[in-house]
Amino acid sequence: MNGLLTLENVSTKKIQEIIDLAIAFKNGKKKSFPNVKMANLFFENSTRTLYSFHMAMLNLGITPIDFNTDCSSVKKGETLYDTCKTFECLGVDGLVIRHGDDKYYNQLENIGVPIFNGGDGKINHPSQTLLDLMSIYENFGKFQGLKICLMGDIKHSRVAHGNAEVMKRLGMEVFICCPPDFADDTAKSISIDTALETCDIINLLRVQFERHEHHETMNASSFHKDFGMTTERVAKMKDNAIIMHPAPVNRGIEIADDVVECEKSRILTQMTNGVFTRMAIITMVLEGNL
Repeated sequence: MNGLLTLENVSTKKIQEIIDLAIAFKNGKKKSFPNVKMANLFFENSTRTLYSFHMAMLNLGITPIDFNTDCSSVKKGETLYDTCKTFECLGVDGLVIRHGDDKYYNQLENIGVPIFNGGDGKINHPSQTLLDLMSIYENFGKFQGLKICLMGDIKHSRVAHGNAEVMKRLGMEVFICCPPDFADDTAKSISIDTALETCDIINLLRVQFERHEHHETMNASSFHKDFGMTTERVAKMKDNAIIMHPAPVNRGIEIADDVVECEKSRILTQMTNGVFTRMAIITMVLEGNL
């Protein structure tokens, strides 16, 4: 089994190669893999990750096969391994998998086709990290010395955990800002005012209600008041600073409706870059370069 499961063992040089290839695809580079077929096995809901992988496959001449858990033998008790092995036996050339278990891929060592991690539990989301890095690099032309604040539901966010590890290796200064119940040891905690005044990137994170044991007690209006990105807070940001968010956004909770598409926002750019980043990941894996 190969593919892309985590970025922990991917060198910063290789990460830059992925970003450079993604930018080349965005600028018109063409690549085709005729007769290749890949399956998208998503055991958690998704819009951007699922369909940007789907679009990346189409752009590369790959036939995408989508999978509906509600209509599958998963409902009869089929294991993740047996589902993956079935698709391998059916002849697919790769699997994109999102699953709620942390490091689910440890169960799949005997799968003989590449696996692309579309998100595992609260640990990793490597393609999201790479598209975020692409968006940052397009904007600033570098990583070294940039300050980023991950703001929101840090504890439950695979984006926060994956981004922080790689960004530190790339020479970025990483901070977190969130309510105490959402904090962990991902990075040094700073106040929202300090984040707005000093950081080059404010990376908002969705409040993941579905991962909270007692999410009904969450006071959304209080969170927005204390940590939400409002137009007033946008005005306090550095002149060249940008706002990012992996989406889906909870409008009126971590971000005000009129901030989603404001001048400093790169949220829609991230969505676009997701297709080209995933094209780069697939290409490098299929060609044996990742």
